[in-house]
Amino acid sequence: MIRGTRTTTGTPAGRGASRKLKAVLAGGIALGLGATITLAAWNDSEYVRGTFTAGSFGIEGSTDGTTYAEHPTPAAAAALTFSTGFDDISPGDVVAAPFAVRLTAATTYDATVTVASASPAPPAFAGLTYGIATVPTFADCDAAPTTPTWVVPQGTPLDSVAAAVPFNLTQGTPPTTPGAPEFLCFVVTADAGLVQGTSVTQTWQILAESV
Repeated sequence: MIRGTRTTTGTPAGRGASRKLKAVLAGGIALGLGATITLAAWNDSEYVRGTFTAGSFGIEGSTDGTTYAEHPTPAAAAALTFSTGFDDISPGDVVAAPFAVRLTAATTYDATVTVASASPAPPAFAGLTYGIATVPTFADCDAAPTTPTWVVPQGTPLDSVAAAVPFNLTQGTPPTTPGAPEFLCFVVTADAGLVQGTSVTQTWQILAESV
């Protein structure tokens, strides 16, 4: 009997060839995945940038209507020049002092302004009350101001700003031209509670906030 030779995948030789084929196919699959990842790595970018610059804000004041400066702390407070008799005041007397405020040339915002605090030294001083009005010009401030708009009503105690109302300031043309001034008139009245020989130093805070 002549026996022929069979080659099948069931033989050891066939199983080895099959494993090699599978290994080649597996390698091909892995190569395909690698190619896909490589293609997906293409990219492009856009970049954007913004530069932000803060505005400027400042208020300054003048006791003569001409020369302006900043007075940012109680220690640097501007000294008001009251009308005749402020240094020898007696019950019934009324004295007044003008003060102009405006926004500085560098200011890039309008402002709302309020008399924010009033501080007498000594704190318990009695016998004087005050009021603050806006008036049309620096020269319109006296004991009976011309066409006043009261931002703090007359008769207010020295240590109070409870009834203060705000007023507005408008910026000029930054950075070269300051805003238009607002003219304030401080009016102080002596009453029967004033004790002779006494003295008080009053400090007001005028607070401007940008709008």
